[in-house]
Parts: sequence; structure tokens; C-alpha cells
Amino acid sequence: MTISMSNQTAVTEFILLGFPGLQPIFFLPVSLTMFVAYIVSLIANSTVIILIILREQLHHPMYIIIANLALSDLLFDTITLPKIIAKYWFGAGSISFNWCFFQVFCVHNLGSLDSFIIMLMAIDRYVAICKPLRYHSIISNKLVTLLCYLCWVIASIIGLAITLNAVQLPYCGPNRVKSCFCSNAVLIILACIDASLERRKGFIIAICVHLFPLAVIVLSYILIIRVVHLSANNGNWQKAFYTCTTHLIVIGLYFIPRLFLYIISQAPVTLDADTNVLIISIFTFIPHFASPITFCLRTKKIRNILAQMFKSICPRSENKSGTLVKRHCTSIQFNVHEMPMYKNSL
Repeated sequence: MTISMSNQTAVTEFILLGFPGLQPIFFLPVSLTMFVAYIVSLIANSTVIILIILREQLHHPMYIIIANLALSDLLFDTITLPKIIAKYWFGAGSISFNWCFFQVFCVHNLGSLDSFIIMLMAIDRYVAICKPLRYHSIISNKLVTLLCYLCWVIASIIGLAITLNAVQLPYCGPNRVKSCFCSNAVLIILACIDASLERRKGFIIAICVHLFPLAVIVLSYILIIRVVHLSANNGNWQKAFYTCTTHLIVIGLYFIPRLFLYIISQAPVTLDADTNVLIISIFTFIPHFASPITFCLRTKKIRNILAQMFKSICPRSENKSGTLVKRHCTSIQFNVHEMPMYKNSL
């Protein structure tokens, strides 16, 4: 596990503990929960990406943004979840030094990317609702694609900066990571020297990365609610607000726990290790399989495409007199409220 270095030893691998206080009797249910979450995320996000790529009617700005969010979430889960599941199933909790810091890069890169992508989605909705007649002249596929590329580049730079901030420290003793994956915060505390300055640097970068997109999202939704409230009648106002709340729930689930942890990490209050890991897991993994449902299955075009796919897989049967007999599969109906201003973009 270690290699001798002058008067100290250098850590060559870390041990992922997951939930440090978890009793062995709960290993199976916890790991099965993670496995199910990964499979759902894998299927849901892969379906979204494939549909948006293959279906020409989905080649619109909003769906390009959604595809980028789905790809980010899919990569995040694939890089982190299989390792911690293997720890609980096979006792393979060790992770090499280089792979651990690769996880650090990916975690902060993709985490930052999610913030930027959700911000782009809020901006797209603002233009579609507040400036519907100018939507297609302002928002185009080319512009959105360029903005998404820019978000990937900026997020990669942020991930690299946070990784370099942590990897430059000497790790020569403790190597037990109290988390389900490697990240800047859980590794810096294992350094052999006082890393207060590095902790502050990481905190400042993380706060800026999340507060700026959150401020843009909040401002866009204030303007959206104001415009809808002033222009729509009571019935349409309720439908529009219902549609907005689905997005706001995912935003709250993603941003609030993360900002809470960042603030707590700088306060004298110390959270229980298992509570800390639970909060991290909630804000990290739940939005990854909730967002495809919230952002995609509630849109008319994707619902119609999925319905057509189910009909082609499960065709109806007819008897000799031409009347219908029992269907091979139960029909699925979606009854959600659509925002009137979105008919052109959805």
C-alpha cells in the first residue's frame, strides 16, 4: 500500500469506506439501492440521448441542452457508482491513487457542468416564455451547441483546477476515504500537512461555480413567473406554475444540499460521517435519474415518440370479425399540464 520516501511514506491507494458506520447486515440493501439507482439512471439517460440523436423532430435547442445534461449525469454515475457497489458486494474498496484523483477531476468537472447546463435550460425557458415571438431568432441549434461546448470546456478547467489543488499535497499516512467516491473535500483532510489554504481555495471555487448559475436561474424564474402571471388567465397561470415547479424541484434538490454542505464544511459544526455521506449521495445521484423524467417525459414530443415505440413493440390484435381483442400490453397514458408558450419549442 505504501512506498518509502525519505522520512515518510507516500500513499499509493485509498480505501473507499462508503458509509463508515454501516453495519454489515445493511451492506446488501444499501448496495442494491445503489445498483438500482445506477441501472435506472443508465436506462433513462441513455434512452434520452439516443432518442434526441436519432429523432430529427427532437433536434431543437431545448433537447440539445437536455441531451448534454443526460450525458453528464450518465458519465458521473458510471465513473463513481460501480466502484462503491463493488466495495459492498466483493469487498473491493481499494482505489489506486491515480484513479482516485481521476474521480476527483470527473466529479468536480461534471458537477460544475450540471450547474451550467441547468442554467442554460433556465435561460432557454426564459426566452421561450418571455420573448416567444423572438425565440427562434435568439435561440438556435448552432448557438446552443456552441454554448454547451463552452460549458464542457469551462467545467473541465474548473475540475482540473480543483484536482491540482488537492493532488499537490503530500499523502503519507491515512488513506481511508469517508465517502462513496473521491472528491476534493474528503481527500484534502487526509493530507500530511495543514491544508487550510487549499480547503479555502476549493471552497471559493465551488461556491462561485454554484452561486453564479443559481443566481441566473433564480432571476430567470422570477421574470418567468412575473410575465406568466401578468399575461395568463387563472387557469393557464396554474398550469404554467405547475410546469415550472417540476424544474424548481430538481434545482432545489441539486443546489440546496450542496450549498448546505459547503457552508457546513467551513463552520465549526461537525456532521456525523454517515449523515454527511447520505446528504452527498442524495444531491448527487437522485437528480441523475429524476431529471430525465422531469424534463423529458413531461414534454409532448418525447411522450408521443415513446408511445409510438410501445405501440410498435406491442401491436394490437384483431379477431376474425374485425373487432379488437385484448391488447398485448397495457396502454400508457400521460396526463400532464403543458405550458402554452412552449408548444413551438416542445
